[in-house]
Amino acid sequence: MSKATTIGGPGAPAVPDERIDPKKAIAFLAMVFGMFMAILDIQIVSASLAEIQAGLSASSDEISWVQTSYLIAEVIMIPLSGFLGRLVSTRILFSVSAAGFTAASVLCATATNIDQMIVYRAIQGFIGGGMIPSVFAAAFTIFPPSKRSIVSPMIGLVATLAPTIGPTVGGYLSNAFSWHWLFLVNVIPGIAVAIAAWNLIDFDKGDRSLLNKFDWWGLAAMAAFLGSLEYVLEEGPRNDWLQDNAVYYCAIVMVFGGITFFYRAFTAEQPIVDLFAFKNINFAFGSAFSFVLGIGLYGLTYVYPVYLGQVRGYDALMIGEALFVSGLCMFLTAPVAGFLSGRMDPRIMIMIGFLGFGAGTWTMTHLTADWDFHELLIPQIFRGVSLMLCMVPINNLALGTLPPARLKNASGLFNLMRNLGGAVGLAVINQVLTDRGAMHYARLSESVNWGNPEAEDLMRTMSNNFTAHGLDGPTTALSKISGMVHLQASLLSFMDVFYILTILFASLAVFAVMMRKPGAPAGGGGGGH
Repeated sequence: MSKATTIGGPGAPAVPDERIDPKKAIAFLAMVFGMFMAILDIQIVSASLAEIQAGLSASSDEISWVQTSYLIAEVIMIPLSGFLGRLVSTRILFSVSAAGFTAASVLCATATNIDQMIVYRAIQGFIGGGMIPSVFAAAFTIFPPSKRSIVSPMIGLVATLAPTIGPTVGGYLSNAFSWHWLFLVNVIPGIAVAIAAWNLIDFDKGDRSLLNKFDWWGLAAMAAFLGSLEYVLEEGPRNDWLQDNAVYYCAIVMVFGGITFFYRAFTAEQPIVDLFAFKNINFAFGSAFSFVLGIGLYGLTYVYPVYLGQVRGYDALMIGEALFVSGLCMFLTAPVAGFLSGRMDPRIMIMIGFLGFGAGTWTMTHLTADWDFHELLIPQIFRGVSLMLCMVPINNLALGTLPPARLKNASGLFNLMRNLGGAVGLAVINQVLTDRGAMHYARLSESVNWGNPEAEDLMRTMSNNFTAHGLDGPTTALSKISGMVHLQASLLSFMDVFYILTILFASLAVFAVMMRKPGAPAGGGGGGH
């Protein structure tokens, strides 16, 4: 591996020649599969929380922590992984992450109460979070620029496909077997990935001297800042934000942690996270676009199942089957996006992708209570195709103009932005659904009153109908009409969410032209301005 060892030094070319070492290619595929497992695990579990809740006899407040603990731990590890990769090498970081993630999956499957599950999920999220940025850094370090049209769609597909098919896979596993298999399914692939990573990865060497300057205060501040931020965004919409004591105190911790973290990032000799990567305008814009992509990816993966569950009454498996189209479209679009990325201005690709996103969400603003698979088909096609058209050029523009010395750290920041985008998106979507739903219900209720002849006529007809069937006519009719108003108010709040997303994606398409088209693919220090 004499050629491989020259990689990673400051100012060194990304790869000395255009050949791909088969050993490196197999190692990279193992890393990609490990990342797929880590990302898939979030959505697999989210689709089957009800089954886990029943199995562990947990309350509705407690069960949300199965997801929250994982996300808080993961969001701390993702930016930290850049430092750890430089400290111990990609080989050790990734192998330990894959093995630890697999062991934590076994622990989750053996949990007998909710407290154990929350602790095991936090361990699983923290250790598994180290795998995700390592793949992005490796892709832009070990492969020559001419191969990016193959490699970038691959990691883009995994990063977007895993959350999209998660509800389908989770629904199937919990219906066909039991909730334990949501975690046991990771074991055999996890062992294989850990063994492959340990034996095949040889991209770089660790630098143990970094530990002498390790910024412990910076680490504590980052954990307090990102962990509290994730908690506030997860629990805030459910608990009336600062009216809840836990959210209020976490918001205070978040503010002080954030101030300390940014102070240490700019003053420490060896900061935990090197924020100077944002001086590269492409990386800054790419991270911002990654943030919005997180809203589109995780927000829409959340809002479609909520609609199908609340309005259509679908279970987890039916929801997964209805939403499988997006994943299929991503899979089919990935090679097309790779082909176009080498032949088309990446900024134009990003514009087309965001406009496609906007077209899909605009279609959803005409939602009714009867929409099913066929009506959701076109919006899902738009979403699946657009995700890949955005993801590939955003990856290339953001990470493809950075020098290799900055790639490990920058890939952690880049992935963190996508996760934070998802967290912020979910918080805003939940808040809009709650607030706008209450407002629409109040307005619709004003129209359905005794002064409205149509409402009185409907009430009379329904009341007589129910009385004829031996029920308490007036009470049952009033309950049914209230349910109809609630349903319409809920639909209008869903439409509001899709309006907001349409405006967001359409406006981002305009900003795409502000990015710089890389004159030459990243290798040397040319992009580190």
